[in-house]
Amino acid sequence: MRRRIGHIRDLTALLLRTGLLFGGGPRRLARQLGTLRHWGTTLAGLVAASAARSPSRPALIDDEGVLTFAELDERAARLAAALPLHGPRPRVGVLCRNHRGMALTLVACSRRGAEVVLLNTGFGSGQIRAVLGELRPALIVADAEFAPLLAGLPIALRRTVLWADRRPPAGMPLAAPVPLATAPPPPRPAADPAPYPAAGPSIGELIASVDAAAAAAGPPQIQSRTIMLSSGTTGRPKGARRPPRPGLWPLASMTSRIPLRARQTMIVEAPLFHTWGYAALQMAWALRAPVVLHRRFDPEQTLRAVTAHRDATVFAVPVMCQRILELAPQVRARYDTSSLRIFALSGAALSGDLATRFMDAFGDRLYNVYGSTEVSWVSIATPRDLRLDPRTAGRPPRNTALAILDAGGRRVGRSTRGQIFAANELLFEGYTGGEPMEVRDGLLATGDLGHIDHRGLLFVDGRGDGIVVSGGENIVPHDVEEALLRLPEVQEAAVTGVPDEAWGQRLAAYIVLRPGASLDAAAVRDYVHAQVARYAVPRDVHFIPELPRNATGKVVHRWLSARPERQLPEGHVEWPRPRAAGR
Repeated sequence: MRRRIGHIRDLTALLLRTGLLFGGGPRRLARQLGTLRHWGTTLAGLVAASAARSPSRPALIDDEGVLTFAELDERAARLAAALPLHGPRPRVGVLCRNHRGMALTLVACSRRGAEVVLLNTGFGSGQIRAVLGELRPALIVADAEFAPLLAGLPIALRRTVLWADRRPPAGMPLAAPVPLATAPPPPRPAADPAPYPAAGPSIGELIASVDAAAAAAGPPQIQSRTIMLSSGTTGRPKGARRPPRPGLWPLASMTSRIPLRARQTMIVEAPLFHTWGYAALQMAWALRAPVVLHRRFDPEQTLRAVTAHRDATVFAVPVMCQRILELAPQVRARYDTSSLRIFALSGAALSGDLATRFMDAFGDRLYNVYGSTEVSWVSIATPRDLRLDPRTAGRPPRNTALAILDAGGRRVGRSTRGQIFAANELLFEGYTGGEPMEVRDGLLATGDLGHIDHRGLLFVDGRGDGIVVSGGENIVPHDVEEALLRLPEVQEAAVTGVPDEAWGQRLAAYIVLRPGASLDAAAVRDYVHAQVARYAVPRDVHFIPELPRNATGKVVHRWLSARPERQLPEGHVEWPRPRAAGR
């Protein structure tokens, strides 16, 4: 009973805090609530409810224009009816950038009760092949640019491929069309479990092939689930199965720390295949807010969108924040960002003084969300927290439990480093490959090390499996990275362990200098020696033009041994610096 009363209190506070109760009149509010009862708080339910409450309000804005909630709901319903899916919970792989084609696919799959595999657009062909080989989706929806990645799949892994944006150019692999018919395919021979055509129409063609009357259907018997893929920074990506959204409680949790408001534009730059981008889409449509999507991140384009859409919230990853700050001052001055409400980051740690520099430039509007694919969010740093310390991950939001435990599972004291464990209503259901997960007293291990200081602020100190053992000493590379970032000449830095015959491992530092700066290895070692223990001083110091990052901007430490003159590893994604932007 106490828990139920607490939930009612939280929901009431959410409705009042975000303004969800206002706008549209009582009749439309009743229609919205009735639709939510019918469909639930799935992605399809949120869109349908928003269409019932605010049909003419913009729901999605991208390079092709504007879709209202009514248009989004109607097109998603037609697409859902046309998708060649069969069985109680078909599995669909989605390999798309941020645009309406991906959003429509996600809503349509939610309508059909499909299990959606969100594929990372930064994966190479080997990673795509491995993921599809394990998860074996019956249908793939992809952007035309990724056709070559799908062309080399073994015949046993081939599936119908629908094009989210357009058909690939003539001559590109998998470009051959197939009929639009949605009748069940012929029986599959036992010897080949997947003899489907290798290519299919665009989703635009599918939508056009179904009229509105044929698209009318109720909610699925089984709610849709998503499979998020880990970033693969420490090895092969793992599939994490996420349950259906548990009502509006996650939104209540998030808004207890970030003041999101109904109907205010949300610019989602974080990839939709990532937990943070997908969560942004869910929260925006729960709040009947327009979502602005860009296929590719461009720092100047983000500022242009902030200027055009007043009182906007931006969802991004930290490297995007860094690239915006790297714009020339005269370029930033072209845009009026004074109305920016919130700039919310997640996906990687904030390094050095990045938060301070951003808030000095754009005001105290920066929020940093720490979480993982497995637990969603763990803690949120507000601008006030970041002013206290720009490296902090903040404090847990409502309905989130956080603990720092030692190797024996015991809670440690303040400012003592240990393993980060957390629990909330968004925990994943497990890995698709059956990999083990560590749970203690109902709390799930995040895989990170951290500590909570005397003010109650959480700090993430690096990966638990990233500890370097050199000559019997345990070294956390994060501590050395923080020391390097205090050098004024250093723009970015990463530290990892490399094999050493005498010591087992030694530290190697990889440094990106600021434009026009100069530094040598000896000066780096001398500076670090004054900051950390002698055994934590990097013996190898490399100056490189950029750090290897994945599609969410996270530095992949296991790729750091790729020298600048050698080919970067599969999966590396360019995050170009805007030094010449606007010139």
